[in-house]
Amino acid sequence: MIIRFWVLVLQLSELFLSSIVHLLYGFYIFSSAVALDLSQGLNEWFKPNLSNGGREEELKRTESLDGLPPIVLVHGIFGFGKGRLGGLSYFAGAEKKDEHVLVPDLGSLTSIYDRARELFYYLKGGQVDYGEEHSQVYGHSQFGRVYEQDAGNYTEWDEDHPIHFVGHSAGAQVIRLLQQMLADKAFKGYENTSENWVLSLTSLSGAFNGTTRTYLDGIEPEDGKSLKPICLLQLCRLGVIMYDWLDIAWLKKYYNFGFDHFNLSWRKTGVSGLVDCLLGNSGPFASSDWILPDLSIQGSVRLNYHLHTFPNTFYFSYATKRTRKIIGATVPSSILGIHPLLFVRVLQMSQWRHPPDVPPPYKGYRDKDWRDNDGAVNTVSMTHPCIPFEHPNHFVVNESECQPFQPGIWYYKIVEGDHILFIVNRERAGVQFDLIYDSIFERCRKHVFRTTPPTLPNHIEH
Repeated sequence: MIIRFWVLVLQLSELFLSSIVHLLYGFYIFSSAVALDLSQGLNEWFKPNLSNGGREEELKRTESLDGLPPIVLVHGIFGFGKGRLGGLSYFAGAEKKDEHVLVPDLGSLTSIYDRARELFYYLKGGQVDYGEEHSQVYGHSQFGRVYEQDAGNYTEWDEDHPIHFVGHSAGAQVIRLLQQMLADKAFKGYENTSENWVLSLTSLSGAFNGTTRTYLDGIEPEDGKSLKPICLLQLCRLGVIMYDWLDIAWLKKYYNFGFDHFNLSWRKTGVSGLVDCLLGNSGPFASSDWILPDLSIQGSVRLNYHLHTFPNTFYFSYATKRTRKIIGATVPSSILGIHPLLFVRVLQMSQWRHPPDVPPPYKGYRDKDWRDNDGAVNTVSMTHPCIPFEHPNHFVVNESECQPFQPGIWYYKIVEGDHILFIVNRERAGVQFDLIYDSIFERCRKHVFRTTPPTLPNHIEH
């Protein structure tokens, strides 16, 4: 009895510490965005003639000049696209490295499925259609956001005008599912879609095979989708429900979790709807139609079972790691080199043991395979899709030795860094940030093409 008491005390202490750290980091991001927004507002006040038009509009004006396909950057969990959080960039300004980059704003906590649907309509235009069957099963509206004048951000998108995609964390799985949907012709009114609409997919710390962090945050290891009664994700769930129910227009315009199609606003559900949602009887958390169940190992197995690696698409992956082995034990590789938001999780994930009284998430599961991690995702999950089926892959030591690249193979590198190496804070990543993104963008422009390579600006042959 005494042992159980102290275990509970330790668990509550860890929950309190994790909650405070995450709240402080969230406040830091929000305040940084507000400060940047105010700075830009003052700048526009004194320089009113400067245009601040969106990159999407610039793309529409310039894409016909050289025929280069756009590069689409897809954010991960709790992420945001262009137009949210003021002028803050999720990808830390990497989008400025090329003239043809799009940064869509998708649901930050919505399911992989819902985000894939949103990404399609963001590019092709029109009203987001989540599908009649899916919407009925999970209890939300079939239709969502409408893109103005039925115009998407790259309406030319088809097999002759394919796209390069770059996804961080869960964003990589969103792209994989979108490509499968294109292959399956899953979008009503678009019977000509195919997997060849995706020219290349580059993953940055991509969660292909799930992560043991979901269990540490509160997902039950028994089924990979339900929540423990007391955990960090329960606090997150309550906060998100209240945020969406209050439905403060200017605040949701600044940052949106993406659950508008669940109609959680007080205007539509009233107090009874709020109580019902808080009790877990309705809403995305009740139906498991949100992103955390998709990121459990079981959720990834269910998703991966239907996802293919296609023979005409180029695949690249950067897997991050912030652990090392000392006398056979896996421990964090440093203290100062790991973000405070992630240090405790790096330690916990390196020591994770699947409960012995619970069936393993897949046949052949071993704890030791999942110990290396970056504080959010296990390194084994980031290299390439490997559960429940192993996809073609090649470990890259020297990129020049792999050229010319072959489609249909996952080329992957192991990078020393934590999960937010590629995002938000460019200065923190240092020169490694520029080296990696420069390599990705150069590869998209010079080394990855399906037929004749496009003519680059300022490289016209005479």
